[in-house]
Amino acid sequence: MSAVSWRPVGRAVVNALLTFAIVLSLWWAVVNLTGMSPYVAKGPAQVWEFLVAGEDAAANRADLTPLLVRTLQDAALGFVVGMGVAGVLAVTFSLSRTVEAGVMPLALLLRAIPLVSIAPVIILITGRGTQASVAVIGSIVVLFPALASILFGLDRASGQSLDLVHVYGGTRLTAMRKVNVPGALPSLFAAARVSVPGAVTGALLAEWLSTGTGIGGSIVKFTASARFDDLWASVALITIVTLLLYNLVQVIENVVLSRMAMTTAQR
Repeated sequence: MSAVSWRPVGRAVVNALLTFAIVLSLWWAVVNLTGMSPYVAKGPAQVWEFLVAGEDAAANRADLTPLLVRTLQDAALGFVVGMGVAGVLAVTFSLSRTVEAGVMPLALLLRAIPLVSIAPVIILITGRGTQASVAVIGSIVVLFPALASILFGLDRASGQSLDLVHVYGGTRLTAMRKVNVPGALPSLFAAARVSVPGAVTGALLAEWLSTGTGIGGSIVKFTASARFDDLWASVALITIVTLLLYNLVQVIENVVLSRMAMTTAQR
């Protein structure tokens, strides 16, 4: 990798470390400065002891790791489905404004309804405890921000480049493939970054309301049984992994756009 490519990676790493430090500081402040009971509230030191330094740390990690893996699998499902549907809809809307005018109001109406209120209907249709319910709930969280971002990127294509394709006899699909889609890469990566925490949120919601598995399903159990160490540790794990995934997407984005000379021009 060239020196030019390492520079955006370094920026992403610095941003990740800064974000992590801010999260830890806020966590410490909430636990120690709000008067919460130490029996309920666990700070970074207590979670570190529980997961890393304590005598039972290995057993605690073994208990929480399958929950984390399950949640990440559910989040990946929602992310892939949501991003895929958003990409297809964005391209379709860009090719046909008639379709956009007919479908977009329905999408905005669905977006305006709180997901928690329609989740029972989704679960009733797809079945409780099924992966279909996880896919639908997770993809809804991802879909709308990704759709707006990708559609915005497709609409920002260079008019001169589009005219050049048409002059040489290219069709609208050719212009979409050679001009619109490559030019929308910054918006596509921005949609992916936003969708990573959205997919995790959707997975936790689906696990809480439908499957009862993963971290989302276990948080309620931990609270009911006063297992507050497990509760705070599971929240810390999913938060850290989400931050890592977000910054991983940012690193890939910076490298790809830097190699394509799009960093300065479109970001």
